[in-house]
Amino acid sequence: MTPNARSGNPPPPRALDPYDGILLVDKPGGPTSHDVVDIIRRQFRLRKVGHGGTLDPQATGLLVILIGKGTKLSNAFMGSDKIYEGTLRLGIATDSQDAQGKILKEGDYSAVTREQVEAEMKKFTGDILQTPPMVSAVKVDGVPLYKHARKGHTVEREAKLIHIYEFTLLTFTPPQATFVLRCTKGTYVRTLCADIGEHLGCGAHLEQLRRTQSGELKIADAMPLDQVVKLTLEELCGKMIPVSRFSSYAARD
Repeated sequence: MTPNARSGNPPPPRALDPYDGILLVDKPGGPTSHDVVDIIRRQFRLRKVGHGGTLDPQATGLLVILIGKGTKLSNAFMGSDKIYEGTLRLGIATDSQDAQGKILKEGDYSAVTREQVEAEMKKFTGDILQTPPMVSAVKVDGVPLYKHARKGHTVEREAKLIHIYEFTLLTFTPPQATFVLRCTKGTYVRTLCADIGEHLGCGAHLEQLRRTQSGELKIADAMPLDQVVKLTLEELCGKMIPVSRFSSYAARD
């Protein structure tokens, strides 16, 4: 019998190994964040893989993959601020508030000006209360909202406080308007686009979205998923950022 077993003390924590770390992946449009996690887990036969913040299936960009002891940093990464680049499409409102949804209504956007779009974006900066969309994974009474939506039901949702640091219009070529958004966790970018379309009277939805930064981590340091799966396990370990680099994140969690 070992001393730990005799004393009833828990075994000492496992030392860090090369499979503990953070991998930055440039997610393509199509797969869910959980799909990417499963692909990496199965491809490299890793036991513990998670992510540091969901991207919608059609969204692309930075997905923080947590491996081994890196999964303990999940809450800290999910809670970090995010930066996105996106395209708002005027004139069409959808039930999911993005390009994947069913068209609810179409409106005339011909009179909408760049100045009007910029003014609406400015209204959404700072602290705002945002109601999660029905087509989302937020749970009400233990059931994800999207399951209610599939049945044609609309349920009451609690508005959440978020903060928009920056919402800047980049280009305006109607019906498209590209933008950059810097915000806190839990922000639904598609809801911002839908609300702007409602205020302008023509409807709108989020046509494209790309996450370029999560906390201090940037898309420039990420590897496309199709390249990640071609790596050997040893090469994968070489691409991972050690958990020790994120001691400040652990302190926040």
